Amino acid sequence: MVRPSRSYRVFQGVNAVVLTLVVIVTLYPFVNIIARSFSGERHIRAGEVTLWPKGFDLTTYDIVFHDAMFWRNYGNTVYYTVVSTAIAMVLTTCYAYVLSKKRLKGRGLLVGVAVFTMFFTGGLIPNYVLITSLGLKNTVWALALPNAISVFNLLVMKAFFENLPSELEEAAQIDGLSTYGILARIVLPLSKAVVATMVLFYSVSFWNSWFGAFLYLDRTELMPVTVYLRNLIAGATGGGNAGAGTEQLSQVAANIQAVTIVLTSLPILCVYPFVQRYFVSGVMLGAVKG
Repeated sequence: MVRPSRSYRVFQGVNAVVLTLVVIVTLYPFVNIIARSFSGERHIRAGEVTLWPKGFDLTTYDIVFHDAMFWRNYGNTVYYTVVSTAIAMVLTTCYAYVLSKKRLKGRGLLVGVAVFTMFFTGGLIPNYVLITSLGLKNTVWALALPNAISVFNLLVMKAFFENLPSELEEAAQIDGLSTYGILARIVLPLSKAVVATMVLFYSVSFWNSWFGAFLYLDRTELMPVTVYLRNLIAGATGGGNAGAGTEQLSQVAANIQAVTIVLTSLPILCVYPFVQRYFVSGVMLGAVKG
């Protein structure tokens, strides 16, 4: 066994120290936010909360969890995320698979149309008028369809499909599979890494999205949880009535932002470890040429 050189050992040591510092700097804000969400108002306003809660207080959590509308909106968020992600994955996968075929006539035009939308949009008012005229207001389609295809995700999937051996598809064609059969039975099973990565990207995007719902949904019972928490922040910081007394309202105003971040981030943090092993390979394989 060849022993590593001294310079390589020094590099490993420096690399370990640097990465450890990066991890600490990255984790500190998350730990601090969690600590603040469980801390008392006096300690939060005094800036005494660092890595551990002080003046342990669950007032804000209690107010949020005992509100039936919170759970209704939370269920809406799950529903909107699942439906929107499913639609986005179907459209992005089909579009990327088509663009990966270099023999396709008009391929350059299709790629150009997709890239054009990365830099130019119709604008807020035309989009609102379009959604309204199509009768999509107060429906899940107002949230899912305008953001159904992310051009970045599209180009990553396209590059991934281009790297798959063409001989596999040729063999499948000889066996009598149609284009959709090849995609479903050959291409997608070999693309689990990039598919899992795109599902993660889309689900995080739809889960955290609030402006579209704020714009296109009028009824409170249809709102996602992000809009619910946004309204709770506005009510607490604006001195409105959050369903509590003056003392409780002060506590809510002090740590509502921390509670909001914890409640919206927790589901994604729970899901992420299960798809993390696909994350790096999915993005890197889509970028490697050769």
